[in-house]
Amino acid sequence: MKQRTLGKDGLEVSALGLGCMGMSAFYGETDEAESVATIHRSLELGINFLDTAEMYGPHINEELVGRAVAGKRDEFVIATKFGVIADPDDPTKRRTDGSPENVRRSVEGSLKRLDTDHIDLYYQHRMDPDTPIEETVGAMAALVTEGKVRHLGLSEAAPQTIRRAHATHPITAVQTEYSLWTRELEAEILPTLRELGIGLVAYSPLGRGFLSGRFKSPEELDEDDYRRHSPRFGNENLDANLELVAKVEALASEKQVTPAQLALAWVLAQGGDVVPIPGTKRRSYLEQNAEAVEVELSEDELARLAELPAASGGRYDEAGMRAVNV
Repeated sequence: MKQRTLGKDGLEVSALGLGCMGMSAFYGETDEAESVATIHRSLELGINFLDTAEMYGPHINEELVGRAVAGKRDEFVIATKFGVIADPDDPTKRRTDGSPENVRRSVEGSLKRLDTDHIDLYYQHRMDPDTPIEETVGAMAALVTEGKVRHLGLSEAAPQTIRRAHATHPITAVQTEYSLWTRELEAEILPTLRELGIGLVAYSPLGRGFLSGRFKSPEELDEDDYRRHSPRFGNENLDANLELVAKVEALASEKQVTPAQLALAWVLAQGGDVVPIPGTKRRSYLEQNAEAVEVELSEDELARLAELPAASGGRYDEAGMRAVNV
């Protein structure tokens, strides 16, 4: 697997990462044995960059990752996130906490669950409007000094927040959603990252699976799959988005690759400072995704993909959208 470098401080990761969230939460039925096997297979394929968060589960995804990497910890680059706290009585209700006290409390919990003495890339998961970013990043920087964290990141931060954070301590990567149907960051966020020398980690590069063409209706998803309630999968937006996916499928067929491989190849083609982290809990999909690294897109193919319409509907519901680009 080809390698890419995130940030000026030289964090080397595989060109394609593995999002682990769905192994434990949000995407319906889980299978721990298959999930662990998927992480093991990722390393065999050269994919060493794993993404998790304390919120996934909550907590159980970090524990799963910790068990999966046991004995080979140093062969992986592990990223995790803090700062989103679910209500224990109602996990759908969440709050943000970027206080220095929570930074310290959270990292200790993540280190224990991951069964490691350090985290390679530690993100603030969502910005806390009640805590100045300088205070949060200052507390995160102390973890770097102590050796508990190697590199710092932000997730879904606004350009000005990124600048203020980076002035406090070098930020290695910003994680945000980026795919053929989610390109808003190209206006301000991506130019800001490139000006400052910060890498982009692209989550949901397959549009939460929709761009892969593997399902055409929310009814095909498990009852507890949160995508059933996503605006982009709702009846008012579904038909338009199915038309978009049909165009991806047609282009993929011409090129004799899968729609997922085409979508990932497009993200990879956006620059050597961009690392997509498609999530999967199955080895079969992981193996298909890995082949995207070898897919070369011509200027004509890139131009045709650039002409695709934006997705219909928001990335999240109203509450979710209030928490991004903060």
